[in-house]
Amino acid sequence: MSKLYIVPTPIGNLEDMTFRAIRILKEVDLILAEDTRTSGKLLKHFEIGTHMHSHHMHNEHKTTENLIARLKAGETIALISDAGTPAISDPGFLLTRACVENKIEVECLPGATAFVPALVNSGLPNDKFVFEGFLPEKKGRQTRFLALAEETRTMILYVSPHKLVKTLSEFIQYFGEDRQVCVSRELSKLHEENVRGTAKEVLAHFEKTAPRGEIVVVVAGKVFEKEAKKSKYSKNEEE
Repeated sequence: MSKLYIVPTPIGNLEDMTFRAIRILKEVDLILAEDTRTSGKLLKHFEIGTHMHSHHMHNEHKTTENLIARLKAGETIALISDAGTPAISDPGFLLTRACVENKIEVECLPGATAFVPALVNSGLPNDKFVFEGFLPEKKGRQTRFLALAEETRTMILYVSPHKLVKTLSEFIQYFGEDRQVCVSRELSKLHEENVRGTAKEVLAHFEKTAPRGEIVVVVAGKVFEKEAKKSKYSKNEEE
């Protein structure tokens, strides 16, 4: 039966690859990879010989129609990204939507994704949160920050290393220097690091130590800050 499998791949540690993911990648007719060179190393490690096609943000609009035709013809296809779960700030949404519109079955396997461990590691409230992904580069960036300044849920963002210091400075500008922040770097890898503190403290750390690798930033919501201050004042009054 035709089916599109969305298959997460490790974000750093190859031991995070699931048995089921390996089996599916071996059984499908075709694997769609964001970068066939990067994914080729992964497939070789797990002795997966399935044929690959390139599927990324620059060609997905052109290739989707042909892939739908292949699925309708009865093929099974797996979609992977360079790391993590496809369609989470990576290609995948367009093909998934097209499958749903054409009544082609879609199955997403559970597995690695960067923002979940970053959220849990942060120590910030995780009962309610909002995933922002990458913020706009220029147009709309200020507007987005002004909206997030009123956000009451914990916020999760993806930030490139060369923009981390700038982004932390913007946190201070729009959220205040005391807003609680956690920067998770190189999750699941040998040099994993989680830097927690106020926006001012975390900024000072990365001004001294240049950030490298994949980065997820978790920011406390507005309500959490109010409750934290209220709790602190109440404790002082009791003393």
